[in-house]
Amino acid sequence: MSDQPGRLLVYPESSAHPLSIRAKAAIFADPKSQALLDQLDRVAPADAPVLIVGETGTGKELVARHLHTQSRRKGAFVAVNCGALSQTLAEAELFGHQAGAFTGANETRAGWFEAANGGTLFLDEIGDLPLPLQVKLLRVLQEREVVRVGSRKAIPLDVRLVAATNIDLAAAVSAGHFRLDLYYRLNVVTFDLPPLRDRRGDIMPLAEHFLFKYSEKLRLEPPALTPATRQALLHYAWPGNIRELENVIHFALLTADGDVRPEHLRFAAAPQTATTGPTAPPIENIAAQLDQLFAAAPAELYQTLEDLIVRRAFDHCSHNQVQTARLLGISRNVLRTLLKRLGLISSDTAAEEYPDLRLVAPGQTTRAVS
Repeated sequence: MSDQPGRLLVYPESSAHPLSIRAKAAIFADPKSQALLDQLDRVAPADAPVLIVGETGTGKELVARHLHTQSRRKGAFVAVNCGALSQTLAEAELFGHQAGAFTGANETRAGWFEAANGGTLFLDEIGDLPLPLQVKLLRVLQEREVVRVGSRKAIPLDVRLVAATNIDLAAAVSAGHFRLDLYYRLNVVTFDLPPLRDRRGDIMPLAEHFLFKYSEKLRLEPPALTPATRQALLHYAWPGNIRELENVIHFALLTADGDVRPEHLRFAAAPQTATTGPTAPPIENIAAQLDQLFAAAPAELYQTLEDLIVRRAFDHCSHNQVQTARLLGISRNVLRTLLKRLGLISSDTAAEEYPDLRLVAPGQTTRAVS
């Protein structure tokens, strides 16, 4: 394993679905991760609601479980995916129901809130909760009691709520998709879980953890990661975060016949990372694509990119050299050198473009006098 310090959190294998997109492990080795872990440990003993914000696969449920483990609560940790709740039965699933409350309710059942009584209820993808249910959730949090569907009796609760989302709840409030009062109720303590590409100190310890984990399952001697493989792992953008890293290492072990080399790494072919898209600044999209190019390490990468920029800028400016130079922030002489190298202009292009100028020496012009 890596000699880099870091605490490991592992998802319980007994309850982990093999096709789940959740992260199955998290390591706090990167300075950003270590600072986050310190904050988590300070907040864990309190009963205040916690909101965890982060991309899919960053380990939000692992963080929620850690908060529960480090708390003084004796009850169970109950995890519910709000995005998977049935629209028609969501209220009954969360708050429970009495027998006969609706068609198919043949017996009285406690909801998830009662199941977590004395412990922690983790509501993942809280932003997917329907607005009518948000109102009832707010009331439960305010009154600290739940009323089952079909009943009038209030049941006292002692539940700590931890919610998570991969969307901007403030923007959802502005769009009318999320209640402002519920947002304030949840947003007592907020943790922003950085994506894996922003805590690169965690990448190699995690990779080695998954390497040993799957080597053991496959009854293999753990292979070595070549230096080139390590560089590829460190420079990749990881749009799928920890879960994608686990899949990449697992696949590499299945295909490698010795040391794990870059060709054994199957990176996602998605054109954008999880945080880039139509609304992201263009430079962020470019940065994400550069990370993937760096991981692939193609030959003459700098020259290829420079040629691409010059060609696209020249086309964008309808082959006007002055406008192209201004757009790129370079002199026209430098631009002409680049265009000549690419075969986009010939040496007499200037005379053709500006017939009222005649060349008197290389790099010098004078206006013709009629």
